[in-house]
Amino acid sequence: MIILGIETSCDETAAAVVVDGTQILSSVVSSQIDVHHSYGGVVPELASRKHMEAIVPVVNEALGASGIDSKQLDAIAVTQGPGLVGALLVGFCFAKSFAFALDIPWVGVNHLEGHINSVFLEEDPPPFPFVALLASGGHTSIYHVTSHTGCELIGQTRDDAAGEAFDKVAKMLGLGYPGGGVIDRLAREGVPGNIVFPRPFLDKSTFDFSFSGLKTAVRRYIQKQMDTYQQEIPDIVAEFQEAVVDVLSYKVVHAAVVKGCEHIALVGGVAANNRLRERVKQEAGLKGLTVHIPSIELCGDNAAMIAAAGYHYLITGTVSGLCDDVYSRVRY
Repeated sequence: MIILGIETSCDETAAAVVVDGTQILSSVVSSQIDVHHSYGGVVPELASRKHMEAIVPVVNEALGASGIDSKQLDAIAVTQGPGLVGALLVGFCFAKSFAFALDIPWVGVNHLEGHINSVFLEEDPPPFPFVALLASGGHTSIYHVTSHTGCELIGQTRDDAAGEAFDKVAKMLGLGYPGGGVIDRLAREGVPGNIVFPRPFLDKSTFDFSFSGLKTAVRRYIQKQMDTYQQEIPDIVAEFQEAVVDVLSYKVVHAAVVKGCEHIALVGGVAANNRLRERVKQEAGLKGLTVHIPSIELCGDNAAMIAAAGYHYLITGTVSGLCDDVYSRVRY
């Protein structure tokens, strides 16, 4: 089954052609980082307008790179939610119209299930069941995954997502947007422990997160050391990153042990963080668990993962209709 995937949930316009939910023929991502950089975060109205400008060229590029003519497509899969409503509507309406014109089925996909299915685009996917940590700019959750579309939410952030905390701390320090990559790089020059920030484990027996207090601790340190903190930025970001990684790695490994799963998947934009990848592998190894992490280009928002998840919707007979709409918040 040849599926065109489309993703426009936030600030990336993406399209991909995927065969049978596993083989990527093409994957194109048009980022809006330059547009939103000066604002220190995503401006929804601007994101929607840029998606409108990019959607047709991106889809055409994905089709061209795949060597597949649009008439050879068997179906279209598109992000339905969660995400920014205006941004979602651009991709969703395009997919609906394109599928109608081609007279092929189409299906709206849960963006979070897309991220979880990104590990199945790699050569060594985990067997079911497994525990997945989905950490991104908008979500930080732990799932018990029993099938491609069967995900039980067992823990989530009560406030800021991990990626959101990275972006906000980077903004406090004047490091620009997005914050994940620059903090990952700068942290290598600093020493965690030279400055001490709290580890927000909440209840260690549960799988929920909270990063707002950690973010506040960083702000208070900056305010206290207003005249000198600029010289300490590598140590500040190294300790902040270590605090986040300590919590994320502990919680996902603990969840796998409690659920009796031998496999862990680490997905979402924050899964590109080198220290997190390293620590989860290290902590899981001590428990005899294996870790599955997508390649860097599949960690961030992309359309290949939407096509992968959409394949499993479609083979079970799930399709969308012309009256279907997008949703901004996760349904579970």
